[in-house]
This record gives sequence, C-alpha cells and structure tokens, in this order.
Amino acid sequence: MKKIISVILFIICVYNTGYAHNPGLLSYTDSSGLKRYGDTIVKKWDEKKRQRILKNMEKAMGKLPQRSGLPPLDIRVTDSVKEDTYTRYTINFTVAENERLPAYLFIPLQKGTPQKLPAMLVLHETDPIGKRSVDGQSAKPNRAHAKELAQRGYVVIAPDYPGFGDLKDYDFDNDRYKSGTMKGIFNHMRCIDLLQARDDVDAERIGVTGHSLGGHNAMFIGAFDTRLKVIVSSCGWTQMDYYNAGGEAVRKNGNRLAPWAQKVYMPLLRDKYKLDPEKIPFDFDEVISAIAPRAFFSVSPLKDNNFDVKGVREGIAAIARVYRALGVEEKLQVRYPDAGHDFPVESRIEAYRFIDQILEHTPGKAPL
Repeated sequence: MKKIISVILFIICVYNTGYAHNPGLLSYTDSSGLKRYGDTIVKKWDEKKRQRILKNMEKAMGKLPQRSGLPPLDIRVTDSVKEDTYTRYTINFTVAENERLPAYLFIPLQKGTPQKLPAMLVLHETDPIGKRSVDGQSAKPNRAHAKELAQRGYVVIAPDYPGFGDLKDYDFDNDRYKSGTMKGIFNHMRCIDLLQARDDVDAERIGVTGHSLGGHNAMFIGAFDTRLKVIVSSCGWTQMDYYNAGGEAVRKNGNRLAPWAQKVYMPLLRDKYKLDPEKIPFDFDEVISAIAPRAFFSVSPLKDNNFDVKGVREGIAAIARVYRALGVEEKLQVRYPDAGHDFPVESRIEAYRFIDQILEHTPGKAPL
C-alpha cells in the first residue's frame, strides 16, 4: 500500500509542478534524499515537455533573443588558404545589429557538377586561440575536428566563442545578453542560418560537434535549434551533482560549481541561484532530452576530472528512457574511452562514422 501511495504522489508531483528536486522533468528526490528516475514521466514525451526544459534553461541563461527581422548576414572574406581537398576561408558576418562574428569556413573541393553537401558547425574548447584550435593549430593533439570533417567532405563553419580568438576582448558587461552561454547560442544559430543559405549545403543535413567548452555549447544549441540533426559532445557534460566533484558526488557545495558562473558561461547561477545545485533550474540529462529524438553522441572519458563519468552514466540512464519511449534508442550513443579530458582518435573516428550515418554521407579518402 505504501508503495502505491508513493507512486501516486510522484506522478502528482511531476505533472503538477514539473519537478521536486532540481526542477527537472526526468528526476525527483525520494524521502531518503536520493535522486530517482521513473519511466512514468517519459511515456508521452512531447514538444510541451521540450519547451519547459528550454524555459528552465533560459532561467539560467537569459531569454533567447528574437530571431525575426534580423539583418542580412553580410559575409566578408578576409583570407583564404587552399588545401588539397578543401579551401579554408577566414570570414566575419553579421549576427545582429552591431554584432559581427569571426569564423573559419571550410569548403570541400568538388569535381564535376557541384552537389549539395552535408555541413557541420564545429565549436572550439577553452583555448585562447579560439577557432584556430579546431583547425589543428593548437599545441594540444586531438583538436583538429573542423579540419578533419572538411577532409571528409563536409562544409564546416567554426566560429570564435566570446572571449576567445578574435573575440578575446569581448565586452560581456555591456552586451544585450544575460550570459555568455546565450550569446553563444544566438551566434551559433546564425552560423546555421549561414550554412542553410549556401547553395552547396543540404539544409536538411547539418550537425554540430565540439570538445569541452565546445562540447556543452554543442548541446545547448542542439537543444534550442531543431535544424541540427546530429549533436556530438566530447567532454562536455556530467550531471550537476557530479561536476568538478573529484570522483565523488558532492552535494550542496557551491564552490565547485563556480566555473559555471563565469562571464563566459552563466553568471545567474551565482547571482540568482547561489551556486546551489538544488536550485539550478536545469540539468544536463534534460538538455539532452530536449535534443531527442534527434541523434546524440557523447564521448565521456573515464578519467575526466571535470565531468565525472559517474554523473554521465547516471544521466544517460535517465535520457535512455526518453529515447526508448520515442522508439529511437539507436540515436543515443555514448563512448567511455580510457582517457582524461581529451577527444581521442578512436573516439573521433567513431563519432565521425556516426555523423556520416545520420547525415547520410559517404566520405572520400580522408586521414580519419
């Protein structure tokens, strides 16, 4: 009898308030304080639930600005480098009035009648050189995923994130956004606008990938922009309870969440939610569930000290229920390489093959 009553109370809690602990649609906290997951919440996964997740994300990030009536892209090319299989252009373009975005644009060389190609948005990690890192110019190995995807025959755009590369002097204090995260989301959506406007891009075959900073930003834009058919995140996430936890779940310790409140991320997590994981209005299992039923591929190394793999496994268990309810279990993939905070070669190869499969692309000869 007690079990029946507890189940009824859980259903009432979820459907009347949307959450009990950590206002999510996927989890709740039982009487002993442990986080639990239930299939009930995902039996009827629909757009209303997705919109509620996005609204919770906006509580921490600020609202996504209106995208109607935007000015022309006004693309300007400032440099170009021709390689064996593609040309890399250095460009900048208008994302909104008085806002321009620098980026690399990789265009594969085509022989004969030009075909519409699949395209990828590639987001860089926390590296001062910004977009240059994903072109293989980083001192770190395993970071050249923009270049490698171009070699596989994808049109690729790789922008600078605010505070990095040619945006190193970005003024977070005087822009129109509540967070660097939302500025990034808006910029990245404009990158998709640019790709879709190109004659050589198939507008229905576009995805996004990134590592670390780029990994979670790939997830954030993937949640908001349904034009993206495949999202790949390397070292981009774990559940909030496990972030920066040194291998153990650490609750109610706000200091470990402080990196999320930097200007480049979400200052509201500190100013409004006091870095309290019990109050933060979204978690990463919800972000990924907002991507469903589209394809998601996570590379989550076993020895990543920032994004504890235990939190990834916990989150994936919840997310799998959503994908299962939608009948697309195969579109949720995760790899756990025996590595630290890295995007190893073997994992990149698997991720690229997953992208090829989802975007129906057969690559020519490429190094990877």
